[in-house]
Amino acid sequence: MAAGGINIKNKEERILILAVDIDNDLYRKTKISGPLMGKVQNLNGATQLALADPQDTDANTMFEAVRLYDEMLDKGYLVNVATITGSEDEGYNADLEISRQIELVLEQYHADSCIFVTDGASDRRVLPVIESRVKINSVRTVTVKQAEGLENTYFTVLEKLKEPHYARIVFGLPAVLILLFALSYIAGVGWEPPAALIGAYLLIKGFGLEDSFINSFKGFGFSIDRMSFVFYLVSIVFMIAALFIANGSYISQYRLTGNQMNGYASAIEGFLILMPFILIFYLIGRMLDARDTRYIFRNFKYGMYVGSSIIFWVLSLSFVAWIIGQIYFGQLLFYTIIAIATGIVISLFTGFLRRRVLRHKRIRDKLVVNELGALIGKVASINVNAGRFTINTSFGNPVTYSIDRIIEISDRVIIK
Repeated sequence: MAAGGINIKNKEERILILAVDIDNDLYRKTKISGPLMGKVQNLNGATQLALADPQDTDANTMFEAVRLYDEMLDKGYLVNVATITGSEDEGYNADLEISRQIELVLEQYHADSCIFVTDGASDRRVLPVIESRVKINSVRTVTVKQAEGLENTYFTVLEKLKEPHYARIVFGLPAVLILLFALSYIAGVGWEPPAALIGAYLLIKGFGLEDSFINSFKGFGFSIDRMSFVFYLVSIVFMIAALFIANGSYISQYRLTGNQMNGYASAIEGFLILMPFILIFYLIGRMLDARDTRYIFRNFKYGMYVGSSIIFWVLSLSFVAWIIGQIYFGQLLFYTIIAIATGIVISLFTGFLRRRVLRHKRIRDKLVVNELGALIGKVASINVNAGRFTINTSFGNPVTYSIDRIIEISDRVIIK
């Protein structure tokens, strides 16, 4: 039998009509939090959203989900309706919130399958997160009927610019660039520093590292209620001091030699003097946060970062000293070899500790999920000596991963 063009033969199958508001317009405009469960909650949410912003397409999506629910209910199907919401940044945090809310919905209504209702391509991005938890029978796209023409396009663009995600790109980035060049002009340092910052941002954006940086800063746990607050604060103080030292070193060297390249090298050397303290205090704070949030297994990664930071510091300081003429090339080569050897020792030691912990952790038959909470499968076997473990996926096929991908082990195994 067909329901709204959807062929579902088994009327005993429990079906969930699921609407998704990935940018969380529902909360931003009505202060109603997801998930919404059942016809009454969804009608109320859709009505409040339509009253707050009649042009918001998410309201139409929710109304369509309710309409489809009524249609299938009249035809005798076991059906329920829900709306889940994400986050306004539409990135990693949105996926994480969608993952959390779909689990809450499925705890209340044990659906066998799902009909995904969406208003566009941006919502479809979370299909793998949904599909990892419940089978998707159909995807319904809601298209709002509008008259064609330039005027409608103009108003559509204006509405999009009101949304924080697009406003940050269209207005925020140009504003930051203008401020950078203005401050650079006032300080008299030329166009190079703003250009370097712009280049660094484009590099981060181009390689898709933006979410990682954002999550890294969000992971500071910058709260006076935590022990890590002290270490983050000390790290910031050392960072400010390092900048002052770098500026003083540049001025002194430039006045002494009149060579701008030597001035830059001296500034880098001055900054690097305190770099180990900045990184070590920061990473100790992260390790304490990992302990507080029970992500103790991540401390191996942070410990590796401490060692890598020291190696990077030695290499950078030696290279700058060679440029300035404080050491010979032979000494630079010697320090480089020592740093590489130290890095190998730290890597081997960290790997040894990870394997030792895994030997005492029972992970066989535990569920395996990724960082978004999407279910991958169940641990079938682990070979600690080989550094591998095998997962039986929900589709029945085995997949082998390196144990280096394990982020945390609790009631579940979390991998990256």
